[in-house]
Amino acid sequence: MNTINFMGKRKLAALASILLLIASIASIATQGLQLGLDFTGGTLVEVEYEIAPDLEEVRATLNDAGYDKLVVQNFGADTSVLVRLSQGFDDTVGVQVLNALSQSGEKVTLERAEFVGSQVGEELREQGGLGLLLALGIVMVYVALRFQFKFSVGAVAALIHDVIIVVGVFSITQWDFDLTVLAALLAVIGYSLNDTIVVSDRIRENFRKLRKSDSEEVINISLTQTLSRTLVTSLTTILVLIALYIVGGEMINGFAKALLIGVLVGTYSSIYVASNILLAMAVTKEDLLPPVDKDGEEFDEGPSEADLRKLEEQDRKRAEREVQP
Repeated sequence: MNTINFMGKRKLAALASILLLIASIASIATQGLQLGLDFTGGTLVEVEYEIAPDLEEVRATLNDAGYDKLVVQNFGADTSVLVRLSQGFDDTVGVQVLNALSQSGEKVTLERAEFVGSQVGEELREQGGLGLLLALGIVMVYVALRFQFKFSVGAVAALIHDVIIVVGVFSITQWDFDLTVLAALLAVIGYSLNDTIVVSDRIRENFRKLRKSDSEEVINISLTQTLSRTLVTSLTTILVLIALYIVGGEMINGFAKALLIGVLVGTYSSIYVASNILLAMAVTKEDLLPPVDKDGEEFDEGPSEADLRKLEEQDRKRAEREVQP
């Protein structure tokens, strides 16, 4: 297999990542996110149809009536429809929605109309942010213990890179950012971490095998060896997400979009961002070599029974030499 010179393009990849991060952070800082009803609060209206309606037609009817930011979904039975509106609650909202839906000639009854307070959204936003920070902290500790500190910095940098870019895309496009998107961000962390761990494991293995190769060559070899696995995993995941995006309905539309972007960016970051950080931090063979005893014997993660027998034999010979005149 011919080794692909991934790290030969690392400066270009670093520039692309920096530009994407600057654009994302600038958009988040200037225009923010188009927060969904889960975060901003709004009005819930539940109506009951005599015959199960087409949700797309219900959504189109309400859009024509002037309700531009809303969510329409079934609630329990197919004939029960829940409408979530961004506007504030008043006593006439439920009747207005009912009148708009009744113009089609179908029999519709109003079941309830109530307000969802923004305080709930604020608590969810804070808890979601803390969840992301906690996940990143745990990842850093795990990778540091599993591999080495430099690997943990690279892994967390890649995860932060992925999350900021996904959020930045939602900010730039002003797509609704709701709880399903927040859940997708946590899924992106898990997916990207899995890819990064696979690559890191191969890099560590090759550092121990390829003693005469420099760090850049070892990383290129490792990335080439794991490339087919990375591409196959990403492709199958992307196909599923495309199917969810097309036929999954409005409720998981944001989830599918966020995860689709996250998989693409995560695949890129596992190849370039994490590995780029390793080279920037000057990772060497010495960082990953097994412990060496005084006689030059190496152990991976602790001596086996055979190693212990070798040690006993070495101790015995050493003792014999010490007692010889």
